Amino acid sequence: MLKADMRVTFMKEQYINFTLKRMYIFNELVKRYWSGKLNTKEDLNELADHIKTKYGFEDSEMTFIKDHIRIAMGQEPKGDADFSDELDFIKNSERVKGPVVAKVAGPCDFCEREDCQCQVARYETDIYRRSKGPVIQDGKCLSCGRCVSSCDFGGVADKIEFLPVVDLLKDKDTPVFAAVAPAITGQFGEDVSMGQLRTAFKLMGFEDMIEVAMFADILTIKEAIEFNDRIKTEEDFFLTSCCCPVWFNMVKKSYPEIRNHMSLSVSPMIAAGRILKRLYQNAKVVFIAPCIAKKAEYKDPELVGAIDYVVNFRELKEVFDALEIDLSQLAPDDKDQASMGGRLYARTGGVSFSVKTIVNRFHPERVIKLKAKKVDGVKKCKEILDRLNRGEKLDANFVEGMGCIGGCVGGPRTNISREEATEFVNEYGEDSFILTPFDNQNILKIFNQIGIDSMEELLENEEMDKMLTRDF
Repeated sequence: MLKADMRVTFMKEQYINFTLKRMYIFNELVKRYWSGKLNTKEDLNELADHIKTKYGFEDSEMTFIKDHIRIAMGQEPKGDADFSDELDFIKNSERVKGPVVAKVAGPCDFCEREDCQCQVARYETDIYRRSKGPVIQDGKCLSCGRCVSSCDFGGVADKIEFLPVVDLLKDKDTPVFAAVAPAITGQFGEDVSMGQLRTAFKLMGFEDMIEVAMFADILTIKEAIEFNDRIKTEEDFFLTSCCCPVWFNMVKKSYPEIRNHMSLSVSPMIAAGRILKRLYQNAKVVFIAPCIAKKAEYKDPELVGAIDYVVNFRELKEVFDALEIDLSQLAPDDKDQASMGGRLYARTGGVSFSVKTIVNRFHPERVIKLKAKKVDGVKKCKEILDRLNRGEKLDANFVEGMGCIGGCVGGPRTNISREEATEFVNEYGEDSFILTPFDNQNILKIFNQIGIDSMEELLENEEMDKMLTRDF
């Protein structure tokens, strides 16, 4: 009996802090694949042996190691199966398929937690212990990613989508754009500028780094026009934020009675992908995200094709390290692409601030003014939606919801605290030479290429309206 207890203690040590070990696995994959040293299943077996030796795993735990290698390659766990066609999948640059989160056999057998119930969205998602680990009920998950970030034993993990991007970057005939979320500023060091990040992306082979905040500017104008068209009485209300898939999924899945109050806009990420592919033939778009939810959003059948892969901030940091890119030593390549309002989408209240500037600009004579209610975190989002669903009157007509506390700056795959990130976002927004989306001449250049002559014509153009709208 004593030996058995000691065995459990020993086994647990192999899984503790597995998030860091998982990132090491990913780092090694990037190094080896980028340098051309990962070509056969024997190479994958050698990596698995290296991981086993480095962290003291036993032969019986090789299944666990191999499954995490597969997940770090964007693929499903295969249990006891040997490596076979994993590299063929990568070399064909196939899309990473859902579900985003995969469960891995092994650590659950030694975990002392009584259950794995989702602590964030338990009203919606049932994740609980069974004999072989957690079960995620299909169709109910909000894809918030909190189950992954709260499990440090490697029992659940999100697929990493970077390895297929490597081959795209080395293909000189394929333009690949890095579309970065507004929350990226400050994530790679206090002294690392956005211009240095752009240089780094270009060194890796990206055509350019594009601020998704610029497409947030476009959607701000669209939502301001929508707000003006919808809010006619004191009882009317309008639900945004289009940028958060967790909030969107909450409304769509749990509150069908009020979803007709939701904006029809796609997220800035989807708008960026659609418009970039309209402007640049055969382009591929990789979204750089602070969260896991974005990996699920672009796989929605209604949105497929806009984005090709999603890589989060934590993964990108590992890529820079694996490729020995020292961001602080790079010459900056600065471009002012987005307004202050678009950049503030990264934190709670940013969408409301931005839309209000345009509503006031378009219709300063409005009798019913935009009154915003900002909520963040799944718990508060649920509370406000419950109130609206019961027919309660709010002292607001514009409701902005963000699934993460603090907004995107509080995402589960950021590199710094949300307090630090909020400061960086506010500073970067204030640094913009473009005060509001309406003043963004970059938008007009895009509009002109599509045949739009002014901001006011945005929704009158059928092609643009289709790119910015989803069928809700």
